[in-house]
Amino acid sequence: MKIRNRQDAKDAEDARGDMELLKLNQRKRNVNWLRLLVVSTLLVVLLRLPAVAATARHYTQLTFEPLPEVKVPKYSRYVMDNGMVVYLMEDHELPLVGGTAIIRTGDRFEPANEVGLASLTGTVMRTGGTQEHSADELNQLLEQRAASVETAIGDSSGSASFNALSEDSEMVLDLFAEVLRSPKFAQDKLDLAKTQLRGEIARRNDEPDNIAAREFQKLIYGKESPYARTVEYATLDNIAREDLVEFYGQYFHPNNMILGIVGDFDSAKMRSLIQKQFGDWKSSRNLPKSELPSVAQAKKGGIFLVNQPQLTQSNVQIGHLGGEFNSPDYPVLDVLNGVLNGFGGRLFNSVRSRQGLAYSVYGAWSPRFDYPGVFVAGGQTRSEATVPFIKGIQAEIKSLQSQPVTPAELAYAKDSVLNSFVFNFEDPSQTLSRLMRYEYYGYPADFLFRYQRAVEATTAADIQRVAKTYLKPENLVTLVVGNAAAISPPLTQLATQVTPIDITIPTPKPSVTNSPVRPVSGK
Repeated sequence: MKIRNRQDAKDAEDARGDMELLKLNQRKRNVNWLRLLVVSTLLVVLLRLPAVAATARHYTQLTFEPLPEVKVPKYSRYVMDNGMVVYLMEDHELPLVGGTAIIRTGDRFEPANEVGLASLTGTVMRTGGTQEHSADELNQLLEQRAASVETAIGDSSGSASFNALSEDSEMVLDLFAEVLRSPKFAQDKLDLAKTQLRGEIARRNDEPDNIAAREFQKLIYGKESPYARTVEYATLDNIAREDLVEFYGQYFHPNNMILGIVGDFDSAKMRSLIQKQFGDWKSSRNLPKSELPSVAQAKKGGIFLVNQPQLTQSNVQIGHLGGEFNSPDYPVLDVLNGVLNGFGGRLFNSVRSRQGLAYSVYGAWSPRFDYPGVFVAGGQTRSEATVPFIKGIQAEIKSLQSQPVTPAELAYAKDSVLNSFVFNFEDPSQTLSRLMRYEYYGYPADFLFRYQRAVEATTAADIQRVAKTYLKPENLVTLVVGNAAAISPPLTQLATQVTPIDITIPTPKPSVTNSPVRPVSGK
């Protein structure tokens, strides 16, 4: 009897399973019918489209609407009584406010025996807290509001910036003003920053592309030039807190900076807030009149090698001293970059595609705002292809001077530049930053539009003219970071003398503390 009951239960279970299977199959059929209906509908729609839409067209047959005219958003500019220049640009798309101050300073003005001073000043201004708030208090106040305040000093300028929700902008502007006006330069944060820089020194030879970039700058500008010198353990050891305070005191004054604020605010109210935070900041009558460091090419020609036996490929940089953005030929030189560089450029087509000599290859005229930049070409290649790779780049540079660009090359290069022009104005903060930068370096406010018009007017003859004028094959410095034993044929096929470069990092001196202690009377 028990066996019969178990069998009945099993039969009932099987029946329920069969019923579930029938339901599942029915759902599958319904889904399949639905899919068939969707596909059929799509086919009907597609078949009713004009025949031309179903015909593939070559990309050369495609036509596009003219690029829309780029317009600068409305902004205001004024100068406060203490000399601070202020730009305001409202943007109510998002409830955000951001600001940036540009300060006339830079690490090119730091003493040669204290390289790293400007960078440390820019770092510890923010990390060291203010006279009103410790570093931890400042961090907590900003993090609670998803806001930020940052400072830094680069080679030719200093900067301070903030970002906040519009509802918190008044409070964050107050903290931003504190950081600018009353940094504390806490000793423990200076020690931490110096420790971090020491770590960067210790690791600076880990990446071959970093080695190439650093050593190439030294070959072009000279290893003692402010535009090429590097932080060393010895220069860090020379820097004390008093040096940061003194460097800050030289340059951070309202009449030595430009402030710009963009975002969701009312300009009249923002002017009142700026007056409240900065109006009583006294201007300086003794601003440093630092002359810009002179620039001349240190090495004119030559083959230089950083031997790295562990590498299986070579990193190559080839170039010479360049020029500035304010050159009347800069727009044409930028079109020349398009002819030489990138997908479809001569270097890519010849050295990488046809000859197969490179993993990557590039070449560009790279100017600066107020001192000469560089013309640099290069890339990465396998060790045994190093010499052919260098010869291929040299040949393409020379061909720019002797072989006129084709109409297709010219059109491609100009279109690439002009079509990317609109990305300079993706958001108002980009535009405001550019306006401030132009004023900082003494460029006209419409510099970018003058550049655009000059690009449009560029001809093939202009390209060949600037190639002959500005490219100097006889001055090309060639730097290779690679395995000397694996480079075959050897670099001596390029020149009878190959100059080795020693990148050994000097051993740091043992010290009890990170920062030297200076007598109070010494400063």
